Amino acid sequence: MLLVDSTVWVDYFNGLRTPHTDYLDALLDQDLILVGDLILAEVLQGFREDADFDTARRALAKFQQVQMVTPALALQSARNHRLPRRRGVTVRKTIDSLIATWCIENGVPLLHNDRDFDAYEAHLGLRVLQPPQRI
Repeated sequence: MLLVDSTVWVDYFNGLRTPHTDYLDALLDQDLILVGDLILAEVLQGFREDADFDTARRALAKFQQVQMVTPALALQSARNHRLPRRRGVTVRKTIDSLIATWCIENGVPLLHNDRDFDAYEAHLGLRVLQPPQRI
């Protein structure tokens, strides 16, 4: 089971070949991929054309959908956001703090391509899936 961040989904739907999108492509039939409600909103809001929006919406609906934010998680996210900041690391987006905290609290690894998650990995134990190194 894993959560895929919008940074990977956006590249995937845009047809970009990156180590992260290649890894996602390899995992599509092998692992249980979760789509968080926050990530669903981030991905779908980026489509300009209705047809592209509908195609992506149908594709993401095939995966298990999860609700990510509760009042308790929001509180823990605020606590988690403050720890790296006290160590001189600024996380730019609140939504990334919520996503990272959900993964930490639920023991679910994250596939992402966003440096904001690095602080959660280094300071709070966020489990991150790294694409295999190419030889």
